[in-house]
Amino acid sequence: MTKEAKIVLGAWAWGDNQSYFGNSYDQAHFKKVYDTAIANGLNFWDTAYAYGAGASEEILGNLMQETPRQGLVISTKFTPQMADDSADPVVSMLEGSLERLKTDHLDYYWIHNNDDVEKWTPMVIELVKSGKVKHIGVSNHTLSQIKRVQEILGEAGLKLDAVQNHLSLLDRTSEQAGILDYCHEQGIKFFAYMVLEQGALTGKYTTENPFPADSVRARVYNDKLPQLTQLVEALKEIGNKYGISAAQTAMAWALTKNAHPIIGVTKENQVLDAAQVEKIRLTANEVEQLEALADKTGVDTIGSWEQDMREENR
Repeated sequence: MTKEAKIVLGAWAWGDNQSYFGNSYDQAHFKKVYDTAIANGLNFWDTAYAYGAGASEEILGNLMQETPRQGLVISTKFTPQMADDSADPVVSMLEGSLERLKTDHLDYYWIHNNDDVEKWTPMVIELVKSGKVKHIGVSNHTLSQIKRVQEILGEAGLKLDAVQNHLSLLDRTSEQAGILDYCHEQGIKFFAYMVLEQGALTGKYTTENPFPADSVRARVYNDKLPQLTQLVEALKEIGNKYGISAAQTAMAWALTKNAHPIIGVTKENQVLDAAQVEKIRLTANEVEQLEALADKTGVDTIGSWEQDMREENR
């Protein structure tokens, strides 16, 4: 059985063509990133058809060919909003992903959002039975929806293996809604995306050095950077105790929550940072300090495609 790295490398920004992240890197650029990851034992990759309409999957699929498939853990997603009008759009999107990734199976396949639990969940059951998918996960689902997915899969003799939600110091609603604890109790792996808030918690971007002006990230984060100064300084200060950076401290916070952080990587140094922090855990006092400062910012980073996971408890 393939050993899964605790930290997952995200390919959301691969094939971006400057539309969201403000980069235009080609496959040759990402080959160096990929090779660095494999050399450092990071074998778990997360992508989606929704990332560049298949461009991310295609780049990753090409690079994967140099690595024995059994040494990789590959995760991609079915996005309901991008479903075609075929008889079985889940199978249709899966087949396209397998073709672009140049593989005959996926380790994790996710229902990308909670568009219609009753409609989409039953459609993934045959994918597992066929052997094309090893583990089923859901992303951006509330606690009640997660429980309903479990029921549907359970009736077919299957189980929900993973949940992937936004979790960072600036969006702890999945934790506050009880999703994180529930996953741990049920033996469901919790994957945390946007742990670094797309760079806002790394210390790289400041009021003097904001996000690229024409990117979506700039519109989301640039006006929030002043409020984040104290939090980022605390991330740096705590990180100094461990010999790590602010970004790595934010990753360590997620690891301390027993979550699997998904770290978007576009450069080799980001991969090396992820590899270095895999075994670091913060103290309870350090977690408390960071969360208090995060709450003090008053910053809301829930995306337009997301929801406040606490809302159904109100």
